[in-house]
Amino acid sequence: MSLCEPEMTTPRYITLDLIRKRSEHNEGLVSTLEELSLHQEELEAIGPVLGRTCGKTLQILLLQNNVISRMEPSSLRSFKCLEYLNLALNNISAIEGLQHLEWTLQKLDLTLNFIDLDTFADSVTELAALSRLKELCFMGNPCAGWNGYRPYLLARLPQLRTLDGEAIGRSERIRANQTFKSLETELHELANACQ
Repeated sequence: MSLCEPEMTTPRYITLDLIRKRSEHNEGLVSTLEELSLHQEELEAIGPVLGRTCGKTLQILLLQNNVISRMEPSSLRSFKCLEYLNLALNNISAIEGLQHLEWTLQKLDLTLNFIDLDTFADSVTELAALSRLKELCFMGNPCAGWNGYRPYLLARLPQLRTLDGEAIGRSERIRANQTFKSLETELHELANACQ
């Protein structure tokens, strides 16, 4: 291979060796892991290994500061009791693949990703299916620059109790619901302008 040709690399997924390395606190036993931190590993995707090895027991998964661009449904399907998923500081541009976490996921951190207004409505629809989601961190995404970002989320996600570290008050939620139709129209126009 010459110096001018780009080097072909395979995507970096979570491997069994990596899980074992990061599960030293659990004596290297992966099948009973309840918490796993895989931050700063330059991971590009979750892949199938994690769900197959500890999907039945894992409650907390910390994947911040990687280069993950998609939440693939097949990678998340095996998680039976995941309560907290941290995907902050990644390359995610749309929320997808979370429907299998409908009854378990309570906290989701997507701080500083690339979710913009053109994918925001569909991403929020995906979040609306998560009936137990109580805490959401979304700040630092391009969509958070929109003035209607917080009230739109509050109106669409009645199950939320905390957004970006701030408690959601009853009066704030009522105001959000009252302005929802105009926010929805504005978002649609802004999303079309992004495309």
